[in-house]
Amino acid sequence: MSMHPFGEAELKNAIAARFYAVNGTHPMTADDDAYVRKWYISVEELARRAGVQPSELRRLILANRLPLPSYILTDGTQMVARDLLELPRRAGGYDELPEWFAQHFESTRDAVREWDGYLRGHYVCLRQVLPETIRRKEELVKAIKAATAEPRPDNHAWIEALHRLVDELDTLEPPFAAYDRLRFGGPISRDTCIDAIRERFPRPAQCAVG
Repeated sequence: MSMHPFGEAELKNAIAARFYAVNGTHPMTADDDAYVRKWYISVEELARRAGVQPSELRRLILANRLPLPSYILTDGTQMVARDLLELPRRAGGYDELPEWFAQHFESTRDAVREWDGYLRGHYVCLRQVLPETIRRKEELVKAIKAATAEPRPDNHAWIEALHRLVDELDTLEPPFAAYDRLRFGGPISRDTCIDAIRERFPRPAQCAVG
């Protein structure tokens, strides 16, 4: 694996340049920063917990063995998932990760697409970034879209089945930041497959008992 022989500042700048090339240069607000600090962790803090230098993690990012940061705060802090190192641990190492990751998908096309999304740091749509949660989210989104393409809002069983799908998706996804709607160019899956569905097809009010 080729590593970049740069110092910490150069590594950080190289990652920032790649991040903005992938995501665009959209502004982060104070609310976005607060959300990210609640849900994510800085590269420096993750390195401290893992007992390695931040430069080691950044070299792995630039070598396509770890994903780009999920977010960069307004002060330049690079933020990553708290469980970022779980996938390489499960795979048995950073060099083993790409092949291990691909084995969890049915087709080469799916594996390449999901690996690309992983390296881009775009799985901010999941509380836990694992092959099984990636697949399950896609299954749920497809099922919700299929169900609502032929709606039966007067059918109690249909409503309940739809809400079971929506509720499960809700457990997989975090709240998201407003910034995400800018970098992804519009509504995200929480908007279209959770909030909008609950508003469009509300569960019938429970009958009062008394």
